Amino acid sequence: MQLVRIGEFEQEKPAILIDGRYLDVSAHVQDYNEAFFAADGLTKLAKIVASTDLPEIKSPERIGSCVARPSKIICVGLNYADHARETGADIPTEPILFFKSTTALSGPFDPVVIPKGSTKTDWEVELAIVIGKKAQYVSETEAYDYVAGYCLHNDYSEREYQLERGGNWSKGKGCDTFAPLGPVLVTKDEIKDVHNLSMWLDVNGKRFQTSNTDQLIFNVPQVVSYISQFMTLLPGDVISTGTPHGVGLGFKPPIYLQAGDVVTLGMEGLGEQKQTVIAYSK
Repeated sequence: MQLVRIGEFEQEKPAILIDGRYLDVSAHVQDYNEAFFAADGLTKLAKIVASTDLPEIKSPERIGSCVARPSKIICVGLNYADHARETGADIPTEPILFFKSTTALSGPFDPVVIPKGSTKTDWEVELAIVIGKKAQYVSETEAYDYVAGYCLHNDYSEREYQLERGGNWSKGKGCDTFAPLGPVLVTKDEIKDVHNLSMWLDVNGKRFQTSNTDQLIFNVPQVVSYISQFMTLLPGDVISTGTPHGVGLGFKPPIYLQAGDVVTLGMEGLGEQKQTVIAYSK
């Protein structure tokens, strides 16, 4: 299945996308949130879809994040060797973890807001994992049992805040609108090989990132297992698995986003996103 949320910000209702048609499931499902996944919502939803004549949502006014605000968004840094090299960092021997604030969550076509005073806002196309059930001390061999599905994520980053202001990376990652997810959450059964998905990102029509998930240093079961050794993963939590080379920081001189820029990105099987960059205003 392909899960999608439609409506104004924080007023989205759950739907599914089938053969290009958006079908409303809000009469049966409150939202794609922790409670939904914890109650085996995917299995129940599949039965509803198979047995119910669902109303169509024609010309949806807005596509929201494909999951409701999760308990946490955990990210894996420098998880592509070519990206580590372009930033001048060592290739990690263990996954590097940081958090994005859940208030950074936005829709895949919403504007991205350059933070107040920012001059170094950057882009990162990434595969994101959505957790399907509570995970603690999970082994790699059982990790897929805890995965609900996958979605596209643009891990926007303010490099000055992240790298020049001391402390943790998270403050350069968690700004408002810095975590567009979607347009769809694709359940894992629809992805034949999550480690062979092509990805790309353009700025103003120019290609900056091209890669494939087969280049991940730490793959999906490895990162799910690894993170679960340090914290409990709750249903609906999001893990973003890292970006390949081609970020603005990696160029000499660096290239950063300006108001009016248009960022488009996509991943095989997971759809496409488009964000227009706007300046912060009250």
